[in-house]
Amino acid sequence: MNYELFKDIHNLSGHSNALDQFMVFITNNAIYIFALALLVLWLFGGKSMKRAVLFAGGTGAAALIANVVISHIYYEPRPFVTHHVHTLISHAKDASFPSDHSTGAFAIAIAMWFHYKKAGIPMFILALLTGFSRIWAGLHYPFDVLGSLIVAMIVAFVIFKLSGLLDPLVNGIISIYYSIFGRKSKTSSRTKHL
Repeated sequence: MNYELFKDIHNLSGHSNALDQFMVFITNNAIYIFALALLVLWLFGGKSMKRAVLFAGGTGAAALIANVVISHIYYEPRPFVTHHVHTLISHAKDASFPSDHSTGAFAIAIAMWFHYKKAGIPMFILALLTGFSRIWAGLHYPFDVLGSLIVAMIVAFVIFKLSGLLDPLVNGIISIYYSIFGRKSKTSSRTKHL
Protein backbone atom coordinates (compact mmCIF):
# COMPACT_ATOMS: atom_id res chain seq x y z
CA MET A 1 0.00 0.00 0.00
CA ASN A 2 2.86 2.36 0.80
CA TYR A 3 4.35 1.93 -2.66
CA GLU A 4 0.95 2.27 -4.33
CA LEU A 5 0.31 5.54 -2.51
CA PHE A 6 3.80 6.66 -3.44
CA LYS A 7 3.11 5.98 -7.13
CA ASP A 8 -0.23 7.82 -6.98
CA ILE A 9 1.53 10.96 -5.72
CA HIS A 10 4.87 10.70 -7.52
CA ASN A 11 3.17 10.01 -10.84
CA LEU A 12 1.68 13.50 -10.64
CA SER A 13 5.16 14.79 -11.41
CA GLY A 14 6.51 15.13 -14.92
CA HIS A 15 3.33 16.69 -16.34
CA SER A 16 3.87 20.33 -15.45
CA ASN A 17 7.30 21.90 -15.38
CA ALA A 18 6.00 24.77 -13.23
CA LEU A 19 4.57 22.40 -10.61
CA ASP A 20 7.70 20.27 -10.64
CA GLN A 21 9.90 23.32 -10.15
CA PHE A 22 7.66 24.53 -7.33
CA MET A 23 7.87 21.16 -5.57
CA VAL A 24 11.64 21.05 -6.04
CA PHE A 25 11.88 24.56 -4.60
CA ILE A 26 9.85 23.53 -1.54
CA THR A 27 11.70 20.26 -1.02
CA ASN A 28 15.08 22.01 -1.28
CA ASN A 29 14.32 25.25 0.52
CA ALA A 30 11.58 24.68 3.09
CA ILE A 31 14.17 24.30 5.85
CA TYR A 32 15.59 27.73 4.96
CA ILE A 33 12.10 29.23 4.91
CA PHE A 34 11.50 27.88 8.42
CA ALA A 35 14.86 29.20 9.58
CA LEU A 36 14.14 32.64 8.11
CA ALA A 37 10.67 32.68 9.68
CA LEU A 38 12.10 31.85 13.10
CA LEU A 39 14.79 34.52 12.70
CA VAL A 40 12.21 37.19 11.78
CA LEU A 41 9.94 36.19 14.66
CA TRP A 42 12.92 36.30 17.03
CA LEU A 43 14.12 39.72 15.88
CA PHE A 44 10.72 41.42 15.79
CA GLY A 45 8.87 39.49 18.47
CA GLY A 46 8.69 40.21 22.16
CA LYS A 47 9.93 37.98 24.94
CA SER A 48 7.04 35.50 24.64
CA MET A 49 7.69 35.15 20.90
CA LYS A 50 11.40 34.63 21.49
CA ARG A 51 10.46 31.92 23.96
CA ALA A 52 8.26 30.26 21.31
CA VAL A 53 11.08 30.48 18.75
CA LEU A 54 13.56 28.80 21.09
CA PHE A 55 11.13 26.00 21.88
CA ALA A 56 10.33 25.53 18.18
CA GLY A 57 13.98 25.42 17.16
CA GLY A 58 14.88 23.13 20.03
CA THR A 59 12.00 20.81 19.24
CA GLY A 60 13.09 20.61 15.61
CA ALA A 61 16.63 19.69 16.65
CA ALA A 62 15.41 17.09 19.17
CA ALA A 63 13.12 15.51 16.57
CA LEU A 64 16.01 15.18 14.11
CA ILE A 65 18.09 13.47 16.80
CA ALA A 66 15.19 11.06 17.31
CA ASN A 67 15.25 10.39 13.56
CA VAL A 68 18.94 9.42 13.73
CA VAL A 69 18.16 6.91 16.47
CA ILE A 70 15.20 5.49 14.53
CA SER A 71 17.20 5.12 11.30
CA HIS A 72 19.83 3.10 13.18
CA ILE A 73 17.16 0.79 14.59
CA TYR A 74 15.08 0.44 11.43
CA TYR A 75 16.48 0.96 7.95
CA GLU A 76 14.24 1.41 4.94
CA PRO A 77 15.80 2.10 1.53
CA ARG A 78 14.52 5.05 -0.46
CA PRO A 79 11.96 4.47 -3.24
CA PHE A 80 14.51 5.09 -6.01
CA VAL A 81 16.77 2.42 -4.51
CA THR A 82 14.17 -0.34 -4.38
CA HIS A 83 12.12 0.63 -7.45
CA HIS A 84 12.67 2.23 -10.82
CA VAL A 85 11.86 5.83 -9.93
CA HIS A 86 12.73 9.00 -11.81
CA THR A 87 13.56 11.50 -9.07
CA LEU A 88 13.29 15.23 -9.72
CA ILE A 89 16.55 15.82 -7.82
CA SER A 90 19.49 13.61 -6.94
CA HIS A 91 19.81 12.33 -3.39
CA ALA A 92 22.07 10.09 -1.34
CA LYS A 93 20.94 6.50 -0.90
CA ASP A 94 20.55 6.82 2.86
CA ALA A 95 17.64 5.82 5.09
CA SER A 96 14.20 6.77 3.87
CA PHE A 97 12.26 6.41 7.14
CA PRO A 98 11.46 8.84 8.59
CA SER A 99 11.97 11.90 6.42
CA ASP A 100 14.36 14.37 8.07
CA HIS A 101 13.03 17.35 6.11
CA SER A 102 9.45 16.53 7.04
CA THR A 103 10.29 15.77 10.67
CA GLY A 104 12.10 19.05 11.17
CA ALA A 105 9.30 21.00 9.50
CA PHE A 106 6.52 19.28 11.44
CA ALA A 107 8.36 19.57 14.76
CA ILE A 108 8.97 23.30 14.36
CA ALA A 109 5.38 23.90 13.23
CA ILE A 110 3.77 21.87 16.01
CA ALA A 111 5.98 23.40 18.70
CA MET A 112 5.19 26.87 17.41
CA TRP A 113 1.47 26.01 17.38
CA PHE A 114 1.71 25.03 21.05
CA HIS A 115 3.12 28.45 21.90
CA TYR A 116 1.73 30.80 19.25
CA LYS A 117 -1.02 29.43 17.01
CA LYS A 118 -1.06 32.32 14.54
CA ALA A 119 2.48 31.43 13.46
CA GLY A 120 2.06 27.68 13.95
CA ILE A 121 -0.83 27.25 11.51
CA PRO A 122 0.92 28.59 8.37
CA MET A 123 4.07 26.73 9.42
CA PHE A 124 2.08 23.49 9.66
CA ILE A 125 0.66 24.07 6.18
CA LEU A 126 4.22 24.54 4.89
CA ALA A 127 5.26 21.37 6.73
CA LEU A 128 2.49 19.41 5.00
CA LEU A 129 3.62 20.81 1.67
CA THR A 130 7.20 19.88 2.52
CA GLY A 131 6.23 16.26 3.17
CA PHE A 132 4.13 16.14 0.01
CA SER A 133 6.97 17.59 -2.06
CA ARG A 134 9.35 14.88 -0.81
CA ILE A 135 7.00 12.24 -2.21
CA TRP A 136 6.35 14.22 -5.39
CA ALA A 137 10.10 14.43 -6.01
CA GLY A 138 10.49 10.67 -5.56
CA LEU A 139 12.59 10.84 -2.41
CA HIS A 140 10.24 9.39 0.20
CA TYR A 141 7.28 7.07 0.66
CA PRO A 142 4.06 8.45 2.16
CA PHE A 143 4.64 6.39 5.31
CA ASP A 144 8.03 8.08 5.72
CA VAL A 145 6.21 11.41 5.94
CA LEU A 146 3.54 9.97 8.22
CA GLY A 147 6.28 8.59 10.44
CA SER A 148 7.85 12.05 10.48
CA LEU A 149 4.58 13.58 11.64
CA ILE A 150 4.27 11.02 14.44
CA VAL A 151 7.87 11.55 15.59
CA ALA A 152 7.38 15.33 15.50
CA MET A 153 4.12 15.12 17.47
CA ILE A 154 5.66 12.93 20.17
CA VAL A 155 8.81 15.03 20.55
CA ALA A 156 6.86 18.30 20.50
CA PHE A 157 4.41 17.00 23.11
CA VAL A 158 7.18 15.78 25.41
CA ILE A 159 9.11 19.05 25.18
CA PHE A 160 5.92 21.06 25.71
CA LYS A 161 5.21 19.05 28.86
CA LEU A 162 8.78 19.65 30.02
CA SER A 163 8.63 23.37 29.23
CA GLY A 164 8.47 24.24 32.93
CA LEU A 165 11.80 22.53 33.50
CA LEU A 166 13.30 24.12 30.39
CA ASP A 167 12.07 27.65 31.14
CA PRO A 168 15.16 28.68 33.16
CA LEU A 169 17.42 27.80 30.22
CA VAL A 170 15.12 29.50 27.69
CA ASN A 171 14.74 32.62 29.81
CA GLY A 172 18.49 32.68 30.39
CA ILE A 173 19.18 32.67 26.65
CA ILE A 174 16.70 35.50 26.13
CA SER A 175 18.24 37.49 28.98
CA ILE A 176 21.72 37.05 27.50
CA TYR A 177 20.42 38.24 24.12
CA TYR A 178 18.88 41.34 25.68
CA SER A 179 22.02 42.05 27.71
CA ILE A 180 24.13 41.98 24.54
CA PHE A 181 21.80 43.67 22.07
CA GLY A 182 19.52 45.56 24.46
CA ARG A 183 15.78 45.94 24.26
CA LYS A 184 14.44 47.89 21.32
CA SER A 185 11.72 49.78 23.12
CA LYS A 186 9.70 50.77 20.06
CA THR A 187 9.83 47.32 18.50
CA SER A 188 9.19 45.61 21.80
CA SER A 189 6.16 47.76 22.58
CA ARG A 190 4.66 47.16 19.15
CA THR A 191 5.26 43.41 19.25
CA LYS A 192 4.76 42.77 22.94
CA HIS A 193 1.42 41.13 22.20
CA LEU A 194 3.32 38.50 20.16
